[in-house]
Amino acid sequence: MELISKSAKETLNLGKRLARHLKPPDIICLFGQLGSGKTVLAKGIAQGLGIKQTRVISPSFVLIRQYRSPRLSLYHFDLYRLNSEDDIFALGYEEYFYNEAITVVEWADRLSYLLPKEYLKVELLFKSAAQRLIKFKALGSHYKDLLDRLDEDIRH
Repeated sequence: MELISKSAKETLNLGKRLARHLKPPDIICLFGQLGSGKTVLAKGIAQGLGIKQTRVISPSFVLIRQYRSPRLSLYHFDLYRLNSEDDIFALGYEEYFYNEAITVVEWADRLSYLLPKEYLKVELLFKSAAQRLIKFKALGSHYKDLLDRLDEDIRH
């Protein structure tokens, strides 16, 4: 599935829509260049889960932040400053990925061979200064179902 976002607000709203279809232990892996909208999408997901958007910041200097809503928890990884896969091992990443929370990973390409076998891949690409091409790819049958529900939601 591919979409064009014409503004940060549209990307934020897309994240909110996506959040409607998430349930623990869903993993969303975000790929894209610096400034492509990964954090904006993560903020939208958080807001859609009932977390105040203003609380959600890029966790670049701590690698991971946890947010709680009345409904569930969100783990927000930002692996931009990850130096090696050993750093992610030191975090005990599997405890975050496979528990009763939603996990969003920015700079997921840094996970390399540690990427989970099943997840929702979201790639954000520059189309113009304000527009982004957002590509979704489901890895695993659960995520295919999730993507089908999101596609149906967006079309209606």
